[in-house]
Amino acid sequence: MKSITVFCGSSFGTDDIYREQAFLLGETLAKQQIQLIYGGADTGLMGAVADGTLNAGGKVTGILPHFLQSKEIAHKNLTELIIVETMHERKTKMNDLCEGVIVLPGGYGTLEEFFEMITWAQLGLHKKPIGILNIDGFYDDLIKLVQTMVDKGFLKLVNRDMLLISENIDEILEKMRNYEAPTVGKWISKSEI
Repeated sequence: MKSITVFCGSSFGTDDIYREQAFLLGETLAKQQIQLIYGGADTGLMGAVADGTLNAGGKVTGILPHFLQSKEIAHKNLTELIIVETMHERKTKMNDLCEGVIVLPGGYGTLEEFFEMITWAQLGLHKKPIGILNIDGFYDDLIKLVQTMVDKGFLKLVNRDMLLISENIDEILEKMRNYEAPTVGKWISKSEI
């Protein structure tokens, strides 16, 4: 993999481990010569992952909607900053530029970005690996909810297994390198329930 999009919060959260792991992820990407694609801000975990990548000599492309420039202050030291008009353009551009996605802790925006990317994968619009870096069990409840979707007949097991999950950076990257997209459709028939 040559480029990975990271979705994460524009806040640091309540525990230093989130910032530390975001920075370490950025450093790891740079050391493995993987370009970081992210939301372009210098705040919160977004800034930490970019700083980690830049600190280790890596390349970082930020994509920031024009209307967020005053709220999510644009990072000043990026390799490239692309300004777009809408949030949808932001996600589309991030998808276009990456070979995989990693999700770190965040709020509504992070979840919205993650779910759109995994939905696109489920529909076969891309075949990129999507990893959740489950720092300190942050996404445990989401993972349980996804299993409930399977148990209640709203999600195929093969689509649940599209989610690559680990608390370890090297492990999530290894899972992403070995990922093979499912070849079955997403729709569930009555006979499968």
